Amino acid sequence: MEGAAVRERAGELPREPGVYQFVEHGTTETDTAATDDGVVAVEGTTDGEDVAAAANGDRPRADGTVVYVGKAVDLRDRVRTYADPRSDRIARMVRRASAIDFAVTDTETQALLLEANLIKRFQPRYNVRLKDDKSYPLVQLTDHEFPRIEISRDPDPGAAVFGPFTDKSRLEAVVHAIRSIYGIRQCPDGRFYSRDRPCLDYQIGLCSGACGGEISQEEYATDVAEVRTFFEGETGVLADPLRREMEAAAGEAEFERAANLRDRLHAVESLHGTGGAAIDAGEDQSGPRTVDVLGVSLEGDRATVARLHAESGKLVDRDQHSLSVPEIEAELGAGVDATADGDTDVESGAVPANARTDGRGETDGTVADGTQGTVAGEGTAAGSHDPDDRLARVLGAFVQQYYADRTLPDRLLLSEHLADPDVRGWLDGEGVSVSVPGAGREATLVDLALKNARRAHDTDEAGALGDALSLSRAPTRIEGFDVSHGGGKNVVGSDVVFVDGSPNKSGYRRKKLAEENDDYANMHALVRWRAERATEGRDDRPDPDLLVIDGGDGQLNAARDALEAVGWDVPAIALAKEEELVVTPDRTHDWPDDAPQLHLCQRVRDEAHRFAARYHGTLRDDVSTVLDEVPGIGPQLRTRLLRRFGSVDGIRAASVDELEAVPGVGMATAETIASRL
Repeated sequence: MEGAAVRERAGELPREPGVYQFVEHGTTETDTAATDDGVVAVEGTTDGEDVAAAANGDRPRADGTVVYVGKAVDLRDRVRTYADPRSDRIARMVRRASAIDFAVTDTETQALLLEANLIKRFQPRYNVRLKDDKSYPLVQLTDHEFPRIEISRDPDPGAAVFGPFTDKSRLEAVVHAIRSIYGIRQCPDGRFYSRDRPCLDYQIGLCSGACGGEISQEEYATDVAEVRTFFEGETGVLADPLRREMEAAAGEAEFERAANLRDRLHAVESLHGTGGAAIDAGEDQSGPRTVDVLGVSLEGDRATVARLHAESGKLVDRDQHSLSVPEIEAELGAGVDATADGDTDVESGAVPANARTDGRGETDGTVADGTQGTVAGEGTAAGSHDPDDRLARVLGAFVQQYYADRTLPDRLLLSEHLADPDVRGWLDGEGVSVSVPGAGREATLVDLALKNARRAHDTDEAGALGDALSLSRAPTRIEGFDVSHGGGKNVVGSDVVFVDGSPNKSGYRRKKLAEENDDYANMHALVRWRAERATEGRDDRPDPDLLVIDGGDGQLNAARDALEAVGWDVPAIALAKEEELVVTPDRTHDWPDDAPQLHLCQRVRDEAHRFAARYHGTLRDDVSTVLDEVPGIGPQLRTRLLRRFGSVDGIRAASVDELEAVPGVGMATAETIASRL
């Protein structure tokens, strides 16, 4: 985009808080308006609930690459600044983008949450600050006969999860208040089962003593239900008891206790304003209590249905379900395995096979239509040439299977009209309202579900990378390496680990290297250090399936030399910046920007770079801090000293005469440096 196009687009944005995205190539499928210069406007919403659903349900782009995400108090003013970028890096980002999307939020806090979630989801190339920040805290009630309440950034499978929240200290105060009123336990399951009498928490009123039989499971479940109600928006279930207790304490002249209760009450009453709205779905409190939103996508012989579940207007659950649609001759009533979260198998009725890849009707391979019992040729579906009809049949089969032994919601919002009249009649008889919204907040939720379903087909990045590199197996465990230094000073190396496409922080390592202004030698030393630790049994981490080196041919050759010298047989590739070319020992790959294998390599490379740069910055700042504490040393003199002696240790080892020889250092300053260091 040129500066004029950015300014024009900025003028269309509202003066409200929100999030903006620079997108490379492609347009959105709904709610778009193209300007004469090709800039595509995706209209945001002023409804914080819809934006919140985007934050948790994620807004993946099926048709473009998000290269940068940012937040703003005033969207128009903030985006306008990109018309005249202040750095080469931002200028490259703006030139690369072809569209600017935005979403309006009710508050700056919502914008912060949405920005963080979008960056974590898309891993935009030009975002740095939030790409590896820890996620915002959540509250979980574990899946247990006596659930445990816990603040967590990584919830347990099956737990009821609420949040995210931006203010952890406030959240901790709320959880403490919950425990003091409802006695929900916080102990680990192992400790819970090993006790035959209540612990100290019971004695001080923070637990109801379920481990010692002080409360029945039914009574405990009632208390847990009250806690769930609070996190779903009913603040009064917790605020009212706290207020009564506070007033009683004040009446008894227990002013310190009353003040503590007042602080807890304030935390409780303000909690939902700091993050609870980030999980609101698009339903009013006066509307139906339960709503399921379903979106369906097909690729090859696999279909995916994504479900968003809302209760009382709150988006409280999300999941994905996979259906196998074999590319073989299908007779009427043939079985189709549907797996929900990998643990539920249900038999299907007639479901047509489909090889459509992207929801727009393209096919690749043989398609069997279960309604006709015949096999279609490539690019067609026997008995049905309408791709939407095939999607509708798969979605109808899923609805029939999934809800056969589950409670039906009050409403179903679907991405396709149900094709089977029997399924429609069954839902109507059960009093379920079914609709395929075309616009508004309900359509936004359906779009989120649909995009989640489509994204499920792109999750096997490791498999795509293994195929592209002709590896013997998919590289599910990858280590990334990078070196950072400033003119050969404070040279450090990073070794980051990705497992199944995600960072594994516990496996990260870093190393301070010899101060040498030679990128190839530094990379050789870093990789050799890792290889020697692995072959000598001094590294307790599993061997990786692949090494990703930040750099080009030179860095890759240096790394391979180190591997061969030590005898550590691990394949290695390099990813060069700017051109984004993947270098292997045999050739150079120029993969498309939207290739999943490239995205995985980029994330590993960028994370290795970030981790190394942060460590280098820490060492550099440490040097600055030490010298800044010496009277008489300003920025220019500090630079001269470091250039002359190489490091703080070099300055420390210098004599007074050697220090005096540096321009700007007199005898008094030299003596001060010597005494202070």
